[in-house]
Amino acid sequence: MVDLKVEIGPGVVLKNPVLTASGTFGYGREYAPYFDISKLGAIVTKGLSLQPKTGNPGGRITETACGMLNAIGLENIGVERFLSEELPILQKLGATVIVNIFGNNQSDYAALAAKLDGVAGITALEINISCPNVKAGGIQFGTDPEAAAKLVAAVRKKTSLPLITKLSPNVSDIVEVAKAVAGAGSDALSLINTLLGMAIDLDRKQPVLGNVTGGLSGPAIKPVALRMVYQVSQVVSIPVIGIGGIVSAQDALEFLLAGATAIEVGTASFVNPCTAVEIVEGVENYLNNQGCDKVTDFIGSLTKS
Repeated sequence: MVDLKVEIGPGVVLKNPVLTASGTFGYGREYAPYFDISKLGAIVTKGLSLQPKTGNPGGRITETACGMLNAIGLENIGVERFLSEELPILQKLGATVIVNIFGNNQSDYAALAAKLDGVAGITALEINISCPNVKAGGIQFGTDPEAAAKLVAAVRKKTSLPLITKLSPNVSDIVEVAKAVAGAGSDALSLINTLLGMAIDLDRKQPVLGNVTGGLSGPAIKPVALRMVYQVSQVVSIPVIGIGGIVSAQDALEFLLAGATAIEVGTASFVNPCTAVEIVEGVENYLNNQGCDKVTDFIGSLTKS
């Protein structure tokens, strides 16, 4: 059998490199009726804020060619309810839990990190500095390397938990942002978040989304995500987690070849709830057939033509 274990931060060894993408897997337990979620490398929760958040007005989601647009607006139950209601369920289910956090300002992020520090059952934090469909917070940090670095440094001071910083593709140079947050204390990077897009209802002559614009995800963005993961993995020494249009084991393997230590499955879970666990099985089968003993031997082994 292939050794699928990967390390995505100091002391954070996952049973396999397949995670779920924040915002596409609820708080985790929603998918438990479909498969044993403890079989995944980790569950990345829906983004959490200090206080509950209602999100954007409808419409919030629309299909596009080879993907979807969403403008949910980071609706969530707040960190306190997550800790009291959702985390105990995830612990009973045996899931490895990574908590995604966001805020309107640096103080919010720091306060969330402090509140979650040392909480049993939380393996790491994913810092969302890249959501494109909210008017405050997140993206204002993710598009500025200096602001991103200051935010990560502030969070780093408040927690001993490993930090993963989620990067935005809606920048002129993602490499500069990646290097900045790596230098500020991020233990790993996840990329990419959604691309900014919009859809128009021709009959109504109005935007489809109530927020006008939203985040584009799904297979349509895979080539962009793959390119950015490759570029970033060439210049940072910390693990990179690839996200964007991954719907099959083949997609996941391409990201691993490009230098990703792990991957996150997002939009595909809406089509097939079992996508993530099927990808685990597919990756294992491929590497077995290739005679590969460890997934770490496969990661980053892309041959340039």
